[in-house]
Amino acid sequence: MHNLDNIDLQILTLLQPDARMSNAALAKELGMAPSAVLERVRKLESKGVIEAYNTQVNPQAVDRKLLAYVSIKTSTPPGDTHIADMLEKVPEIQELHIVAGEDCLLAKIRTADAQALLVLMREKLGKVDGVTGTKTTIVLQTIKEKNHLVIPSQP
Repeated sequence: MHNLDNIDLQILTLLQPDARMSNAALAKELGMAPSAVLERVRKLESKGVIEAYNTQVNPQAVDRKLLAYVSIKTSTPPGDTHIADMLEKVPEIQELHIVAGEDCLLAKIRTADAQALLVLMREKLGKVDGVTGTKTTIVLQTIKEKNHLVIPSQP
């Protein structure tokens, strides 16, 4: 774990929902000099604490209306990442997790519609050697979808 002090945690708390927050605004919020804040942010980036700055695009705006979670069963032994490495390259798969339980992998997939999902399942997932089965859950309505972590505070 990275040694993060209270100021680092405050920076993460402020940047996570608004990665475009200017250094000057960040410094003002923290009551620090902009140069000191910039140095801290750069250290957080170099340590790998801040991994990336992302733009969250509305899926509806780019015709990615269908959200599905697909549990994938494979013929490979536990811990083998060969199939995951191949599936990771499929652009429609937004998230891919090795999971414990009956299935081996869990994928979060966005497509235009059910027909596009069917094509993806046949043409991409179905053609990966070692995929032995899938179970698909279609999302009817999304209540909350955020990629924000709860940042702990120091006592």
